[in-house]
Amino acid sequence: MPIISERAELMPASPIRKLWPLAQAAKARGTKIYHLNIGQPDLPTPEVGLEALRHVDRKVLEYSPSDGYLSLRRKLVEYYDQYQIKLTPDDIIVTTGGSEAVLFAFMSCLNPGDEIIVPEPAYANYMAFAISAGATIRPVVSTIEQGFALPDVAEFEKLINPRTRGILICNPNNPTGYLYTRREMERIRDLVKKHDLFLFSDEVYREFIYTGSPYISACHLEGIEQHVVLIDSVSKRYSECGIRIGALITKNKQVHEAVMKFCQARLSPPLLGQIVAEASIEAPRSYSTEIYEEYIERRKCLIDGLNRIPGVYSPIPMGAFYTVARLPVEDSDDFCAWCLSDFEYEGETIMMAPAAGFYSEPGYGRNEVRIAYVLKKEDLQRALIILGKALEAYNNRK
Repeated sequence: MPIISERAELMPASPIRKLWPLAQAAKARGTKIYHLNIGQPDLPTPEVGLEALRHVDRKVLEYSPSDGYLSLRRKLVEYYDQYQIKLTPDDIIVTTGGSEAVLFAFMSCLNPGDEIIVPEPAYANYMAFAISAGATIRPVVSTIEQGFALPDVAEFEKLINPRTRGILICNPNNPTGYLYTRREMERIRDLVKKHDLFLFSDEVYREFIYTGSPYISACHLEGIEQHVVLIDSVSKRYSECGIRIGALITKNKQVHEAVMKFCQARLSPPLLGQIVAEASIEAPRSYSTEIYEEYIERRKCLIDGLNRIPGVYSPIPMGAFYTVARLPVEDSDDFCAWCLSDFEYEGETIMMAPAAGFYSEPGYGRNEVRIAYVLKKEDLQRALIILGKALEAYNNRK
């Protein structure tokens, strides 16, 4: 029998989705599941986007340009201008979700054997994309005790060697909800400049910042304009995960031309997705305001509730719609699986993402979980009750 590739063997299972078979089995038994494991918002897609989809009037659903429709890229220029990010349409490449943007950035900027430094815990698929590119992630681990603040610059310096090609950040952060301060971003800028590195910056959660601190984009950092590759997506801000529209943004023409080769090989980003995304940019201000205020309420509900459960601790996330919480268990992988396979409370249970999968080295995050507050408050309150009951039952097993 032919043997699969070494790359496939190294590819990690998603901590967000790997428990799906257990969830399916639980549902088949009639158990209701509260999905806290995945960042799929339950809030509505903008009506202008849905209307654009309903009124698609084409005789042929054709290929689009490999870098996406110019009309969409022009609209994106206007969108970024709200955040003092000054671009031209030629700085933007439309991708099949933010995931493709990360993958193509790595494939274009990293050689097999190259290394990138990533503050962890980090979005688990970064590891998968690095493996796909033949690159290695070198983690700088932040801690829950410090609220997942950026580790000291000295920790980055220890890892930099001739194979180091870049630093990857997510700001606001998935999975922790941490928001990097201006000082932290300036420290990253100085490292990038000093060692001539790329800065890959995933900023898909910029709309969801719950503090008076300003949002500092990598594109705001002076002196490293040619080093920055910004990753973006409409999935979260418009509840449009399924249309698969993201963007890769860079002022580095060499990087742009390299990424375009990969874009041409995959032909074009989704046609219908671009139509919906372009229309959604025109959503009224009231749409984003209502979404934002809803997440403020959900965050308070979840974090207050978590910290009232004996033995549970979560810092207050300053952005995105996730938190990493510490639980009074030794192995959150086992606990999360047990919640689906062996536990229910009044016919219901919860699904969470074990946090060990958000670290690239074994041993970290073993008693942590990532929780997405993408459910309405009533469901979050119910999920918190179930979590408390589950922890009690799990820790009292014979």
